[in-house]
Amino acid sequence: MSRRSAAETPEQLSLFDAEPPPVAAAPAAPRAHPFDSTPPAASPAPAPVAAPSAPMTHRHPRADREIRLGECQVAYLLRRARRKSIGFTVGPEGLAVSAPRWVGQGEIEAALREKSSWILRKLVEQRDRQRRVEAARVEWRDGATLPFLGETVILVLDPRVAGAVLNTSAEALPGVPKLTLHIGLPQSAQAAQICDVVQSWLQRQARRIFEERCAHFAPQLGVRVARLRLSSAQTRWGSASADGSIHLNWRLVHFGLPVIDYVVAHELAHLREMNHSAAFWDVVRSVIPDLEDRKAQLRDPVLPVFA
Repeated sequence: MSRRSAAETPEQLSLFDAEPPPVAAAPAAPRAHPFDSTPPAASPAPAPVAAPSAPMTHRHPRADREIRLGECQVAYLLRRARRKSIGFTVGPEGLAVSAPRWVGQGEIEAALREKSSWILRKLVEQRDRQRRVEAARVEWRDGATLPFLGETVILVLDPRVAGAVLNTSAEALPGVPKLTLHIGLPQSAQAAQICDVVQSWLQRQARRIFEERCAHFAPQLGVRVARLRLSSAQTRWGSASADGSIHLNWRLVHFGLPVIDYVVAHELAHLREMNHSAAFWDVVRSVIPDLEDRKAQLRDPVLPVFA
């Protein structure tokens, strides 16, 4: 099962016509005036015109071209390539355009204006995603938080414990995380030390949970798991082999148990149907009837950044 990696998956669009039909450029937006009404007769001098606000800017770090699309100024990277059409890629860096060597700049700009709605929407989505990724970056210190099994865990540096110990507080106030992970390190511990201990603990929990869920679903699906391995893949949540081997991404441990169960059942179902046919999905639905709801939570997740 594949997954979109955090902030690395660009959106692509190609214009398959070798010479896209010219598209009329959008008329320039009118200047904004502070007043819509006509100035009073007693004050014949024209009202001062407010300076137009600066347009929103999307700038590729290696941009070599620029265009105004609606209310946005878009600086993009233009690549000349051996291809038959103009293609657009919107990634974390911004907009990149690939065009045949024989296509003129005017045709490229006409194509950009024609597809401006798609381009601007994807640029905004990428910008929003980058903000979410930055917000998910963990500061490895006492009091930091991260998700575990769909809940928030607070990290507590506690040299009295060995390794890492999860505590549950039944007396937590509403809205306050109930889970605390006590880490056997002093307050002076370096961020890298804290990260290593937490990651090791998460991976141990992942293996334990995956083994339990495989043992739960395998008999129901009539399959046998020959080997279970943890994965750190950037683009896959899990995989299955015909020899009965299952690989599951340990980062699934950030999600709630319903999502983990869906991925486990998905991979176990492949031991019966090594495809994504209708028969395969029937096998998955036999144990996860609401799979679409669970699957949706994996489409564009932002996971804690371990760096």
